Amino acid sequence: MNRLDPRQRLAAAAASLRSCLEQHQAAGIQVLPAPTRAAAADAPDAARAGVDETGAAVDLGQLREILGECRRCRLWQGRTNIVYGVGNPDADVLFVGEGPGRDEDLQGEPFVGRAGQLLTDIITKGMKLQRNDVYIANVVKCRPPQNRDPEPDEVASCEPFLVRQIELVKPRVIVALGKFAAQTLVRSAAPISRLRGQWHDYHGIRLMPTFHPAYLLRNPADKRLVWEDIKSVLRELGTVAG
Repeated sequence: MNRLDPRQRLAAAAASLRSCLEQHQAAGIQVLPAPTRAAAADAPDAARAGVDETGAAVDLGQLREILGECRRCRLWQGRTNIVYGVGNPDADVLFVGEGPGRDEDLQGEPFVGRAGQLLTDIITKGMKLQRNDVYIANVVKCRPPQNRDPEPDEVASCEPFLVRQIELVKPRVIVALGKFAAQTLVRSAAPISRLRGQWHDYHGIRLMPTFHPAYLLRNPADKRLVWEDIKSVLRELGTVAG
């Protein structure tokens, strides 16, 4: 006798249940009551949206709608605003930071504080681009308390939205800003001092890790290393670096 593996048995059981439900519905029998609005509001976002929620987005605006007023992890409890992402949806360069800080949480936009001004200088003065020429996002979309590193479960809840942002923008180059963004995207526990300055592959996209602008505010001597990394990015894009 042929034996079905567990996945086949599960599929067969699901098909049988679906057939039974369809027969009951055809007869006018409602087997399960429809959820109330209150119950739907109390359900976790991921459970309401389904497993493949991010894949349904055809553009960044629709992905933001799917994100909604997110409560997929505990970070929502202390946020003022979700910090989704900003910039050119067809950008050649996509910058990824760790997560929002105080200024970003208040304004709902990534990299708007002192570190954000330094990033803007890198983009405008160093790369000779405008801030709205690039796309800027973070690994997590809500500010961690006291700007701590996001926990693994928080990243797991939020990373699918970053992945889909990258898929939708289709950048030629990703610049990972700081240890946490680099380690998350490269899937490495190596320190940023070892990761930076070296090209990595992110699903066919060239990825350059470099120091976070907040680190440069504390260690201005390392700005020269970031400039070397940015020059590598410019060469990859075919732009002459000064």
